[in-house]
Amino acid sequence: MVIRPRRGSAAGSAVLTVVTAFGVLAGAALSGAAPAGAAPAGTTITPGVTYRQFDVHAAAGTAHAHLLTVDLGNPHVRVDLLHPGAVAARATVSRMADAAKAVAGVNGDFFDITETQHPGVTATGASVGPAVADGQVLKAAVPDGQRFGPALPPGTTTEDVLGVGTDHRARLDRLSLTGSVRTPRGTLPLKGLNQYALPENSVGAYTSRWGSASRERAVCGTDTNRGAPCGSDAYEVTVRAGRVVSVANAPGSGPIPADTTVLLGREDGARRLRELAVGDTVSVTHSLVAAASKTAYTFALGGFPVLRGGKPLSGLDDTTSAVRTVVGFDDGGRRLLILALDGAAAYRSGLTVAEEATTMRSLGATDAFNLDGGGSTEMVTRGAGAAAVTVRNHPSGGAERPVANGVGVFATG
Repeated sequence: MVIRPRRGSAAGSAVLTVVTAFGVLAGAALSGAAPAGAAPAGTTITPGVTYRQFDVHAAAGTAHAHLLTVDLGNPHVRVDLLHPGAVAARATVSRMADAAKAVAGVNGDFFDITETQHPGVTATGASVGPAVADGQVLKAAVPDGQRFGPALPPGTTTEDVLGVGTDHRARLDRLSLTGSVRTPRGTLPLKGLNQYALPENSVGAYTSRWGSASRERAVCGTDTNRGAPCGSDAYEVTVRAGRVVSVANAPGSGPIPADTTVLLGREDGARRLRELAVGDTVSVTHSLVAAASKTAYTFALGGFPVLRGGKPLSGLDDTTSAVRTVVGFDDGGRRLLILALDGAAAYRSGLTVAEEATTMRSLGATDAFNLDGGGSTEMVTRGAGAAAVTVRNHPSGGAERPVANGVGVFATG
């Protein structure tokens, strides 16, 4: 079946060839709109979850795609965040999926992978954007200028998320941090939560969810320049059971007990924290506020949108091709489409972000969200009765890369 491209498509024409256990089917032009389910069903992983693979013939060459289709309307299927147990930690998708007993999964958000611009500072492995797992907030977003990954499309921010609400529907949204630090000397705004980078002149909170990694990276860079030098004016206050128990003139490290919050200030934030003394009462509150939905999120992670309401975002990169991971949805958020490109040498040319958006639209998605790519791109599935998942694509680095988090698909009951 041929689906004719729309005139003036930003990404040009791409063609897919679907490959299933039953052979090769006819190709379809991908730059125009396609009806949902245009590509045939593949292998059933569990009721409500199918897997298939196909070729996409794009500007830079042929890319090979691996696609999971998830019926969120099925009461026995759910989607949640895969994570290694701490925000500042990394693990492979297969390890996280096996630990969580997921039936399938892909890599997730971009993350703090290297700190070559800050000698002596160790990369934390923490993700860029907000993260919600099983309805619990893990972290908030770093400033836009502190992110890792390709340039954000115009009008998007590090607070953009793909999420699934308590109504089992997927959405694109924006989650911003709101919080405060109440002290005997006044109330301070809280501007960070378990982040590898804090805004300038701010105070951030670190909880047991952060892990044991050093917090020194949080005071490096600026709101507009990730590579700017680390600040020399920092101060930490440790709060346990509502009272200050210790203070320090530099960011610390090590595990944080469940009943403890570490407040880290930089520049003006450090000055305000120095007003506190051991024994002072302190109350810390924080939450993530959704911009577009009143429904609470059971799962959310960062990246950036590429398709909204059936239309690719303006200003998407149409020149740089790469191996990519993208998640889309249609049917009012009831059907999730999770796509990971193959990193084998024959297919490594990949897609541009613009081609990624039109590919997802042609598969039936009305909205789509770009995740980390390159050597991070990975998809796993678990066969019936299998003790471990199988890696479906070829990671472009030749082996699985430890990543900050991922999207997990689970069979319930």
